[in-house]
Amino acid sequence: MAKHWAASRMLWVNAVAAALVALEANTGLLQPLLPFNFYTTLSVALPVINALLRVVTHQALCRHQPLNRP
Repeated sequence: MAKHWAASRMLWVNAVAAALVALEANTGLLQPLLPFNFYTTLSVALPVINALLRVVTHQALCRHQPLNRP
């Protein structure tokens, strides 16, 4: 059975990463708070996290809330 797209951990991880990158690119507020090699670490960690989430995910996504069938 498919799950609603908003329940996808992979989409949420990528949305948060994209939001933080956009925030930093537009404001520069995060750079003083982050370690020097944060972007290098993120560029390695994000694909690894995506791969791990893809391995543990066995459900397809759908746009609409799936029906609860017994």
